[in-house]
Amino acid sequence: MSKQVLKLGIPAGSLQEATAELFKKAGYNIKFSSRSYYPEIDDPEIECLLVRAQEMARYVELGVLDAGITGYDWILENESDVVEICELMFSKVSRRPVRWVLCVPNDSLVKSAKDLAGKRIATEVVNLTQRYFAKHGVSVKVEFSWGATEVKPPLLADAIVEVTETGSSLRANNLRIVDEVLQSTTRFIANKATMADPWKKNKLENIALMLQGCLAAEGKVGLMMNVRRVDLERILSILPALQKPTVSSLSDPDWVDVNTILDESYVRSTVPALKAAGARGIVEYQISKIID
Repeated sequence: MSKQVLKLGIPAGSLQEATAELFKKAGYNIKFSSRSYYPEIDDPEIECLLVRAQEMARYVELGVLDAGITGYDWILENESDVVEICELMFSKVSRRPVRWVLCVPNDSLVKSAKDLAGKRIATEVVNLTQRYFAKHGVSVKVEFSWGATEVKPPLLADAIVEVTETGSSLRANNLRIVDEVLQSTTRFIANKATMADPWKKNKLENIALMLQGCLAAEGKVGLMMNVRRVDLERILSILPALQKPTVSSLSDPDWVDVNTILDESYVRSTVPALKAAGARGIVEYQISKIID
C-alpha cells in the first residue's frame, strides 16, 4: 500500500517567508533551497512545491496541487473553481488586507472611474479591472503590466490598478487613489476532488486549525494571578478577557487562582490596576496558539 501524500503549494515571492514563518509557529518547519522549487518540510505526509501566488489557484483547480496558499484576488482573477478551507489574515508587511486600487497621477483631473472612458489602464489583474469598469459602465483599454506598474502613468498609461498595503510606493511615485477595486486576504484553498478524499480533507483541516490558532494568538498574552476571594469580583471587573477568566481554588480557601487571556496592548494599564485591586503573584506568559 502506497504512502498517502498531500501536495501543498507554497507561494513563491513576497508571501514566501511570511508563509514559512506562520507554518513554523504552527509546528511545521519549511526549509528553502536557492536551487530548488521543492522546499523541505518536516512532515513525511506533505510534499511542498513553490508556485507563484498568481498561478496557485489554477494549479489547485487542475489537481496538480492538492492545496495551496494564495490571495483571494488571484482566485477571482483566474476565476478558479476551488474550495476555500479558511481565510488566513496575513500578508507581506502586515496583518491587514491588501487593496487593489485605481490610481492616477496627483495632477490628473480624473475624479472617478467614469472620467477614464476611452483611456488606457495598466495592471497585473486584467480580469478584475475589466469587471470593475464594466460594473461602472465605462469602456476602457486594459493592458497587462509586466511590472513597475507605478511608473507607467502618465506616459505609458492614463491610470493603473495596483496592489498596496501601506500606500508608500504609490506616494513615492506621485500617485493618488481614485477608488478601491478590491480588498484581498490570503486564503488556504484546496482542489475539489482532494476535499472528497477523507484522509486529505482531515489532513488539510488539521493544518488549517493550527495555522488559524497561531494567527488568533498574535498580540495576545496570558495573565495568571492569586486573588483573595473577597477581591474577586473587583478583579474580574478589571479584566478585558478574551473569554470568561478561569477561576480555580487554591489550598488556602481564602484565595483563588485567576487565569485569563487578553490583548498585549492592555497589559501595561491592566497589571497596575490589578495589583491595586489586590491581585498578587501576577505572571504574564506568551500565547503561541488559541484554538476555539
